[in-house]
Amino acid sequence: MTSYNSPFTGQVIQPTDVSYRSITLSANVVLSWPLNGNATPNYAARIMDVTATTGGLSLGMPPANQTSVGNDALIRNTGANTFTVTDFDGATIVSIAAGQTKYIYITDNPDEGGTWGTIAFGVGTSSPDAASLAGAGLLASGATLNQSHPTNGIASGYTFATTDRALTCVYSSGAGTATLPGSATLGNNWFTLVKNNGTGSLVISTSGIDTIDGLTTKTFQPDDSAFIVCTGSTFITVGFGRSTLYNFSALTKSVTTGAYTLTANEAANLIHEYIGSLTGNVTVTYPPVVSFYVITNQVTDNGYSLTITTGVSGGANATIPAGETSTLICDGTNFFNANTVQSGATTFSLVNGTAASPSLSFASEPTTGIYRPGANRFGISVNGTLRADVSNTGLAVTGTGNFTGGITGGVFS
Repeated sequence: MTSYNSPFTGQVIQPTDVSYRSITLSANVVLSWPLNGNATPNYAARIMDVTATTGGLSLGMPPANQTSVGNDALIRNTGANTFTVTDFDGATIVSIAAGQTKYIYITDNPDEGGTWGTIAFGVGTSSPDAASLAGAGLLASGATLNQSHPTNGIASGYTFATTDRALTCVYSSGAGTATLPGSATLGNNWFTLVKNNGTGSLVISTSGIDTIDGLTTKTFQPDDSAFIVCTGSTFITVGFGRSTLYNFSALTKSVTTGAYTLTANEAANLIHEYIGSLTGNVTVTYPPVVSFYVITNQVTDNGYSLTITTGVSGGANATIPAGETSTLICDGTNFFNANTVQSGATTFSLVNGTAASPSLSFASEPTTGIYRPGANRFGISVNGTLRADVSNTGLAVTGTGNFTGGITGGVFS
């Protein structure tokens, strides 16, 4: 570190102090200290207002080892383009954007480049300050920052990007799809607004292992809208609004064997379709809340069953045969069949059923009940086996009989 002292006063010698300069940069410029006898016009001043005519230009400071440590300059960008302040060797000291002011000073001067300290002084006026701070979701209006969510039209097959932050993405076509990139790519706190202004469903899918509200897809029916927010590891929606014209939603869930538990978002759908090829009995546990469901069993059962339950001890479950659909009411504990005779109705029809899944059975024993074994036949099944078969020619009983009241007439064969 070198300081130059006057032999007459003992004080640190500075170059001739020029208090102020206004500089227009149209090319890269390297300044000189205003030493005695230095005739260059490109001298450094203590305060400099600089306007760069284009971007990418630099303002070079004089050699640091030609002056004392502590020599300084206050530089304000009065133009619209960012420029860079460099040391004498061309290394960046600081970058100054439009409207910003930076204070620089020498902290060490063993060579021409030296070491420089910087302090941000802010902006010259409030208007350029607001404009320079207005990022995604913000709009500079005069001297203030205001919220802003510009609209962005999207089409089927669209993939969201980081540049969609804070935008209102409007879909305006028939049935279509869109994809969210990986949550790690977008990062925590990225968000966008989505509105389906079209005539068909917009299905938004996630990537990799990501989910949106716990699911791999989210369906926006016409007129639905929501904020989609990235947590850095998954996606959630905020304020998901459903149109009253398209208030039905469906869940398609693949099952094979064992126990499954629906999430709140899965159970929120009205229509539930189960698919897959069973390799064992399946039990699906629903949230213990009051709700109404239409459940269709479209699995290949391979002799196994699909049972719906709340998981509450003592609650009534529902077993739905393969290929059939049940309308169920849940009171938070029990599942009840909603298909009852309506007031004023004179008939009530059942599906044919099977011995293992009777058309009319008991909640606590779904393999016991009545069903239709074939044309002109009425069957009674007990524990999955046809025991009594009534036809237009008589009654056939499978198994032994115990007639406590005796038998009158007839012939046993």
